[in-house]
Amino acid sequence: MSIKNVQALIAEDFNKVNESIMAALSSDVALINELGAYIIMSGGKRLRPMMTVLCAKAAQYTGDKHISAAALIEFIHTATLLHDDVVDHSDMRRGKETANAIWGNEASVLVGDFLYTRAFQMMVDLDSMQVMRVLAQATNRIAEGEVLQLLNIKEPDITEENYFNVIYSKTAKLFEAAAEVAGIMAYETSGQPEYQIEAFREYGKFVGTAFQLIDDILDYTATAEEMGKNTGDDLAEGKPTLPLIRAIQVGTPEEAELVRNALLNADVSQLDEILKIIERTESLTYTYQKACEQVEMAIKAIDPIADTPYKEALIELAKYSIARKF
Repeated sequence: MSIKNVQALIAEDFNKVNESIMAALSSDVALINELGAYIIMSGGKRLRPMMTVLCAKAAQYTGDKHISAAALIEFIHTATLLHDDVVDHSDMRRGKETANAIWGNEASVLVGDFLYTRAFQMMVDLDSMQVMRVLAQATNRIAEGEVLQLLNIKEPDITEENYFNVIYSKTAKLFEAAAEVAGIMAYETSGQPEYQIEAFREYGKFVGTAFQLIDDILDYTATAEEMGKNTGDDLAEGKPTLPLIRAIQVGTPEEAELVRNALLNADVSQLDEILKIIERTESLTYTYQKACEQVEMAIKAIDPIADTPYKEALIELAKYSIARKF
């Protein structure tokens, strides 16, 4: 099963998700409609809402609230993108100008706030305290993750444990919530087994972690056209991602010092040399192996889930997280 087959499997539900997104995006304020539509329709594959729909189907959920849940998950994700691009001073995402580059930082932050609050309005309509609790905790943890990442900027001595804590908070947590809420809805309204909730939660966490690890690899391997942003942007922002952390750990003292200084100064002037160090230390291979371990754990996590085409699609989605190109 390919990712296109996965998309085809849930096409009917996903069309409803897209309709829900556009309906909820509607506002009397023209700038919200314009800027919100620009970022939401900018070409992302919507993996998080896709995960919600697939998990709901795999859990044999029989209602329709997974549609709204998937849509609000995308709103939360989009809000984080708007805020991230302002914090990172980014001017390109997914091969297009960022919203802040077009409308300015103020508009991007405020429309991001609108998307967050609209997501919480949609949460209330789901009428599940447990779903609201999971999504509220996830949103709070994402904010903590962004602050943690900010504190680690230009910090070359970050440990792997600290790094994984950051990427769990800022990336994997929303994947985790996207999967978990499907299990909760199936348990609460369709009488499906409670053990599915933990299975999906663990699955989402591991896939989200793998997804971020591959993002960190692509920053040093993909072209601007493939990645949708400039090569070496993480280094330019002083972000100590795993390829750099590993290069510092296992490189020669001279290599480690060069990478450390580049991170300390957010300096890409020696990017070519740093790329050679990353290659010589096999730091990308190391990072990829870590991502593969996460995918293996994700697939194992859903062992208890009944075998259906939707479970097969979840396995394919996990594999896609480490095989994708932009």
